[in-house]
Amino acid sequence: MSTCGRVLSVAKDDTHRFSKTPASEICIVAGLGVQDDAHSGVTVQHRSRVTADPTQPNLRQVHLMHAELFDELQGKGFNVGPADLGENITTEGVDLLSLPRDTLLRIGDHVLLQVTGLRNPCSQIDRFKTGLLKAVLHRQPNGKLIRKAGIMTIVITGGMVRAGDPIHVQLPAPPYMPLERV
Repeated sequence: MSTCGRVLSVAKDDTHRFSKTPASEICIVAGLGVQDDAHSGVTVQHRSRVTADPTQPNLRQVHLMHAELFDELQGKGFNVGPADLGENITTEGVDLLSLPRDTLLRIGDHVLLQVTGLRNPCSQIDRFKTGLLKAVLHRQPNGKLIRKAGIMTIVITGGMVRAGDPIHVQLPAPPYMPLERV
């Protein structure tokens, strides 16, 4: 495992709102997610997914977003920052979108998260700021859609997470499975 980055900020919200509330620390609970967050649970908690099938496993327990996206969006005229886009953990110095599925992220001394996939941005982003959905999606010349709105994880080991905590990345054994939307 190597240190690749750090936690810039943490957030949670006990209600299903688009943005979350910044916090000084969050408690991550094994198998559930962020304590006192609306998306915490063994089964899926995202409203659209609950409507489709409430028995699905929750592969979206903790949402991580790379702060580098905020700089990119600033260049496109969007002023967004930590917690605005609904993430629980804002990172710095980790290329989250390039990680393969099942990568392990050790945050601080105790928390261990397993990467499950990409956040699939939806129309709520445009209700937050008009045109933002298009800014977090990119279509490559070959037609492949790139989702830039962060990654989703499940919790293997819980603990407290605070701004400044180091993030260590452990890649899974090859062959690497690319991230897909979850």
